[in-house]
Amino acid sequence: MNPKQTPDIPLYSVLMSVYAGEKPEYLRESIESMYSQTMPPDDFVLVCDGRLNERLDEVISSYEKRFPESFHPIRLEQKRGVGGCANIGMDVCRHEYIVKMDSDDVALPQRCEKQLSLMKSKPRLDMCGAYIEEFDTDTGEKIAVKKTPVENEEIRRYARRRNPFNNPTLVFKKSSAQKIGGYDTVKRCEDYDFVVRMLQSGAAGENIPEILVRYRASKHNYERRRNWANTKSFISVRWRIFRSGYSSFADFILPCGMQLIIFILPKSLTGKIYRKFLR
Repeated sequence: MNPKQTPDIPLYSVLMSVYAGEKPEYLRESIESMYSQTMPPDDFVLVCDGRLNERLDEVISSYEKRFPESFHPIRLEQKRGVGGCANIGMDVCRHEYIVKMDSDDVALPQRCEKQLSLMKSKPRLDMCGAYIEEFDTDTGEKIAVKKTPVENEEIRRYARRRNPFNNPTLVFKKSSAQKIGGYDTVKRCEDYDFVVRMLQSGAAGENIPEILVRYRASKHNYERRRNWANTKSFISVRWRIFRSGYSSFADFILPCGMQLIIFILPKSLTGKIYRKFLR
């Protein structure tokens, strides 16, 4: 038996993408948090979305040297976006269980052990998530905890209006994801679109009701959420979900209305609304 595998914890692949705008210190901290797991991965796929920069390349090279057998960067000449990178990386992942991770977040040490243990104990599950803790990227202080529904039926209802999983915590079965054609290449909200199509295909999911990932929040995060490109994609994905029959017109119009309100509000209020909303 592989020393990284126990009877209760199956082998898994980590899937992450990074682009030139990421800060090298954030990338290093994120990768390090995955290799510091109580059950570390033996397969780590990092998709480089277009050409990076010297400092990011240095971080990646350092992990190639430290973990030559498990750390596998895929370097793309042209940007493919989050969905495109996820599909490319998914095809390369060696194992059935894929652990998604963002290039600027921090996984708590028992994240993978707890999530993979749950999925191993419940073979019917195709997806698993957990709570996240948002923290101020400058001070490190806790901002809010984003909780998600726990049981499958509650997840299915919640998904009519919002993503029932915190994307930085998502674990899924590769075969189930490939069954639906993987991620779509929408510009925003590709994670929500992916989860709903998984649920529509009959996939089952659960969330672990505890914090397993720390999510980095900044002024840039809040501004990105309220820009027009994000707003259009938000509406477009929800329209697609409504047209597919998964949600009602009320499920479509209410969150879209809230998103439009956030878009027209002054920037100074955006962060306050998200903090209050998450709490």
